[in-house]
Amino acid sequence: SSGINAEYGVGIGSGSTVVHAVSHLVELVNTKGFSITCVPTSFQAQQLILEGKLPLSDLSQTPELDMVIDGADECDSNLTLIKGGGGCQLQEKIVAACGKKMVVIADYRKKSSCLGEQWKKGIPIEVIPMAYIPVMKKLQNYGLDPVLRMAANKAGPVVTDNGNFVIDAKFSAPHNWDLLETKLSRTPGVVETGLFVGYANVAYFGMEDGSVSVLHKPSV
Repeated sequence: SSGINAEYGVGIGSGSTVVHAVSHLVELVNTKGFSITCVPTSFQAQQLILEGKLPLSDLSQTPELDMVIDGADECDSNLTLIKGGGGCQLQEKIVAACGKKMVVIADYRKKSSCLGEQWKKGIPIEVIPMAYIPVMKKLQNYGLDPVLRMAANKAGPVVTDNGNFVIDAKFSAPHNWDLLETKLSRTPGVVETGLFVGYANVAYFGMEDGSVSVLHKPSV
């Protein structure tokens, strides 16, 4: 409940650890009378909000959020994130950009000193379907190893909620993530990337022994 006021707009992200955060929000509403309006980033997040009987909103009604709570596939020592393992990176980044503060909740397996230590599947990149081959060629020129994400329970590629494909861009060495994010975003056909540079303010990691490790955004 640290940083949460009695009337608050909260963005709710995806992932198993976010379930616990939503449970805590429900407790704050039920026991302390807090007024919390929630904006989801995915179908899973929306269901959590509805199941908790929390007020549900969207960015057309609540375009400015006090806090965004989300998970991560990996978080480095600078709080640079890789997200999008579930294919929701576009919605997650839009909601994150509307928040005054982004709080990451993850388990110890997502914590690393540099990206690529823990997460080996690459950077998820949402692309317009007609552009996926040209985009993959560009990614190779950037020193990445792109793979079109294929669906597990249907023939063909994964299709996002927005009707796009996802490319997982693997890398073998650290990059200047800010520069790479700029290059990716300027590539025609790229809708959004799973690189979150400069978004997170603090990360809470549930450690193996049950303790919590807190990592704050480095001061500039």
